[in-house]
Amino acid sequence: MKLLFILLLLPSLSFANGVRLKDLARIEGNREISIIGYGIVVGLSGTGDSARNKATLQSLANTLKRFGLQVNENDLSSRNVAAVMVTAELPPFSEPGDKIDLRIASTGDARSLAGGTLLMTPLYGPNQKLYVLGQGALTVGGYDAESFDSSIRKNHVTVGQISNGGSVEQSPPDFGGHAGIINIILNEPDYTTANRVVNQIQAVMGISNVSATHPGKIRIKLPENAQPMPFLAKLENITIVPDVDARLVINERTGTIVAGENVVLGELSIAHGNLRIEIQTRFEVSQPQLLARPGPGVGTAVVPNTSITATEDRIRPLHLPAGTTVAQLVQALYAIKVSTRDTISILTAAKAAGALHADLIIQ
Repeated sequence: MKLLFILLLLPSLSFANGVRLKDLARIEGNREISIIGYGIVVGLSGTGDSARNKATLQSLANTLKRFGLQVNENDLSSRNVAAVMVTAELPPFSEPGDKIDLRIASTGDARSLAGGTLLMTPLYGPNQKLYVLGQGALTVGGYDAESFDSSIRKNHVTVGQISNGGSVEQSPPDFGGHAGIINIILNEPDYTTANRVVNQIQAVMGISNVSATHPGKIRIKLPENAQPMPFLAKLENITIVPDVDARLVINERTGTIVAGENVVLGELSIAHGNLRIEIQTRFEVSQPQLLARPGPGVGTAVVPNTSITATEDRIRPLHLPAGTTVAQLVQALYAIKVSTRDTISILTAAKAAGALHADLIIQ
């Protein structure tokens, strides 16, 4: 397994000229809300719910009653219908008439939703208010084919989506703060970053009524006679140099190591050896002595000849001074041909020894 090492020089390269405030934080109230609804998908080609799903039959009977058809659910027997749950995310500032995408998932024993059409489904928010009406033809992105005892399937065919299948009927609620107060929520709370945001807003916007409520929230009082939209447009384009936590991310499955420039090591000595065992088997032919009349049970035989050798590769111990970066450590290990798995083990041991000054995240 090859080693893939990525060094992210975040402070010196990516953040050298600063990052826009809109990329580091959001204005309080600018958030999506989750909506959900229960619906019926029709038009399936015999791949819908079976008669065991009484809820599906009852839902279909109730739907037909809306059109003046009195049908008993016990008289329905069709696998062209499936009960589904419909979910979506309602973006902030949505207005009636806007379109959003819908996600569809089967709740019964339907084999496939391919080719189905979702009937009009109301979607509700956490406050039990109707926000979206969904309807339309599904796209599954897979297939499920059967013939006698053979079948073939690609991807999950019991889930699908409807692009622009939801029509917004009501704007989402306003989660903003009090009038005249703007709260900025940092994506990653940090004391240093929050302090830099406060200082930069005071310097660029020329206002003093700015304070950090906590490491993830900055409170701004809107100046008198200031127009909110131009003020916010200028505010979100202020550039900030964020402080980056020292983190080391290791993915053992792919052999990927991702580290930031702030990840440094304390003084560290490493001695690592590899034990290699080789087993070789050679098959030899045992031929009996030439006899004029060999007796019963005498003949040619194949005899295995096995040899086992064990060797331990010893590498030169490494001594690294304090302040060494992870990049330098990995390069040193690569130079002496240490494997990816051993490199990950060494980094994990360095964290346990207290020499790795970073948050170690193992995926």
